[in-house]
Amino acid sequence: MARQTATKAASPKKSVRTGGVFLSFAPWIIFGVVAGPSTWEYAALAALIASIALSGKDMVRGRLRVLDMTGIVFFAVLCVLALALGRGQLVWVETYAQVISNGLVAVVALGSLFADPFTAQYAREQTRREVWDSPVFLRINRVLTAVWGLAFALMTVSTWLAVRHPAQDDWFNWVVPVALLVAAVRFTEWYPESYKARAARAPA
Repeated sequence: MARQTATKAASPKKSVRTGGVFLSFAPWIIFGVVAGPSTWEYAALAALIASIALSGKDMVRGRLRVLDMTGIVFFAVLCVLALALGRGQLVWVETYAQVISNGLVAVVALGSLFADPFTAQYAREQTRREVWDSPVFLRINRVLTAVWGLAFALMTVSTWLAVRHPAQDDWFNWVVPVALLVAAVRFTEWYPESYKARAARAPA
């Protein structure tokens, strides 16, 4: 009965608003699309501007999301490196910019499972406080966070393979990452309601 009550309490709105999560990934996606051997500095600047523009109002209101803060710090550091160091000292950034950014997102997402799953930060904005500690809410956000972390971990491997196998660059830098992002978005849209429906049917 308690499980069904918690499930119904979370039902009026989805546990995670896909758009909110995806907007936090937007600066990382911008960086991944623009970054290249001769464009990573501009990619870092564009991603930093996007990070501040998308999360600035929330930060002023005290909403500090781990992925947003990580993005601002990461892209700001890249911009500083671009200004402070010579091109010869930044060859590794030019070569592995996308690998580094995807790997960092994967680490942040999977690491948040040991504290507060990052998707829960978005879900709390659309659910009542009494639902936040319910088993259904926690389970949904652990799974969604794990899926996004896994997607970016696979993207890290894919973009690393693109560096190692330039002839397959289109596949490893574009086709595979886009497919993984689409799959993660679709799963985020489908899983919360599916799990809540199963939880409501389960015995108390």
